Amino acid sequence: MRLNYVESGAGDAPVVLLGSSLGVTHAMWAPQIDVLAERFRVIAFDHRGHGESEVPPGPYTIDDLGGDVVELLDTLGVEQASYVGISLGGAVGLWLAENAPERFHRFALLCPPAWPAAGAQMWTDRAATVRAEGTQAITELTLGRWFLPDFTSTDAIREQLLNTPDEGYAACCEALGAMDLRDKLADITAPVLLVTAEQDASIPPETVIPLATAIPGAHLEIIENAAHLVTYTHPDVINPLLLAHLS
Repeated sequence: MRLNYVESGAGDAPVVLLGSSLGVTHAMWAPQIDVLAERFRVIAFDHRGHGESEVPPGPYTIDDLGGDVVELLDTLGVEQASYVGISLGGAVGLWLAENAPERFHRFALLCPPAWPAAGAQMWTDRAATVRAEGTQAITELTLGRWFLPDFTSTDAIREQLLNTPDEGYAACCEALGAMDLRDKLADITAPVLLVTAEQDASIPPETVIPLATAIPGAHLEIIENAAHLVTYTHPDVINPLLLAHLS
């Protein structure tokens, strides 16, 4: 599987991978890349079915999405990296921490779903809607969950959602609807930073906070006055947390 990615920073610096939310591309990490690239070789990638990555027919599984990241490391000749992921990218990070621990130093997982807390049927229905009507059918509702009303700089994220391949979005919905990563949380050995947003309507704090107890040694941060896409709205808070955890 060919994943599209962009690199920043020194080629000999420690590697940090950035895994994005459902329906957007590596461009969502614009508030983080330059800051992280001062210390790290930053590789921001598009999940399968997103951006300029390949779009195989679905459904996809979380094993597929996590395996793609391991394959990307192999392609780049990177033995070990740290990983930062939000939302879908956070779920992929949990899978990697459980299934490929030898390839990763540290994880920062923001608003990560570990299972379909809202029910698998919701994801099945959303996949069907997008296949029938396109991502435009869910874009405004998604923005309403991802941002608080007083944050208005959403045009770039809206464009990414509208441009995401319908099949890629739908097939990743099916991956989220079918996954359950809770059984192996206690086996995670890498240092994990967990971040949740106080007003996250997509992955509510009450679904993230228990992960901090289940993952040995995990550190939890709750960001106040923030909704789901907290990396985009609160880089002044998130970037220092990432630098402190990854360094």
